[in-house]
Amino acid sequence: MELLAPAGNFEKFLAGLHFGADAFYLAGGRFGLRAFAGNFSQEEIVKAVQMAHERNKKVYVTLNIIARDEDFQGLKEYLEFLVEAKVDAVIVADIGVLQFVKETVPAMEVHISTQANVINSYSAKLMAKFGAKRIVLARELTLEQIRNIRKNLPKEVEIEVFVHGAMCMAYSGRCLLSNYLTGRDSNRGECVQACRWKYMIREVSRDDELEVQEDEKGSYIFNSKDLNMLEHLKELQEAGVDSIKIEGRMKSAYYVATVVNAYRRALDNLPAEVDETLKKELFKASHRHYTTGFYFKDEKKQFVEDSMPVQESEFVAIVEQDCKDGKVVLQMRNKFSVGEELEVLSPSQETFNKKLKVESIVDSFGNNVDSAKKVQENVIVPCLLNLKKGDILRR
Repeated sequence: MELLAPAGNFEKFLAGLHFGADAFYLAGGRFGLRAFAGNFSQEEIVKAVQMAHERNKKVYVTLNIIARDEDFQGLKEYLEFLVEAKVDAVIVADIGVLQFVKETVPAMEVHISTQANVINSYSAKLMAKFGAKRIVLARELTLEQIRNIRKNLPKEVEIEVFVHGAMCMAYSGRCLLSNYLTGRDSNRGECVQACRWKYMIREVSRDDELEVQEDEKGSYIFNSKDLNMLEHLKELQEAGVDSIKIEGRMKSAYYVATVVNAYRRALDNLPAEVDETLKKELFKASHRHYTTGFYFKDEKKQFVEDSMPVQESEFVAIVEQDCKDGKVVLQMRNKFSVGEELEVLSPSQETFNKKLKVESIVDSFGNNVDSAKKVQENVIVPCLLNLKKGDILRR
């Protein structure tokens, strides 16, 4: 199965590339559902595609807003640019956008977004008839339902599913809550995650089976747990899934690195069971309580105690240059000091989870210092490990 990583900006793209993603989904300045992500300039899209293709990786660009007529202004020119940039596919949610793409640039591969909420074989086959190469199925499907859709689709049409990350409380992400409360439309890329806020809910005229409980913190009934299917990749593969997708264009580069690294290792080790080390890795990145979502029945998906994500490790530094002559150049991301022992996050089994003792720190002016305090300053520390550019140090 293809491992598809989020790239909210170029730094996150580089993190996914280093840690073993097979493909990336990203957006330009318009037409995508993450308006507040860093996103990519046209020059960055060209560069990302070139770097990906040099490594036999792929880049997909999102055009997945629920479009109004005015949104089609400039779309033809943008599609022509994406073709020239050699983007591998576009991801669309709106059937009108799908038709526009096929009429404008018929050779462009089209993937149907989860926002299109494809949940049955008939919808999937219709999308394939309209020219879709891949269907990103709605998240509200069981493993058995996915298996049945795969059985009824032409073999050349691919299936993609989400396996990790934040889940939307609305059906296939089609939510009006953000728009209603803040004027920012989720379906046009401006979601403020209003579902994560604290609410006090009471329905006065009925005595339902649904009991809305709250304490002094209020109620977080809209607050979904995070998806985590690391232990079930074999079942997804057997169901006929072609691509597994990680949510997180708004998350950090450290999140992308940690999660991609775990899923890469698990995929490469199939059909073996996932070991405890990899299971623990996913708690080191930002997350809420985990769930397997809708894949299996009788799974509680909401987390009503709190809405804040947590993580067990902190991103401290990224390796800027390969370790050479017993020294390594690090770009500082969070303060660290002489005497600390930091853990290595690396795609290399040789250095993954190894410890680096900080024996000394030389700052960008050549001075020996007790601590690295200036964010994104390059510093030099002694290193006996074979660290490579893009590796991460954490505590």
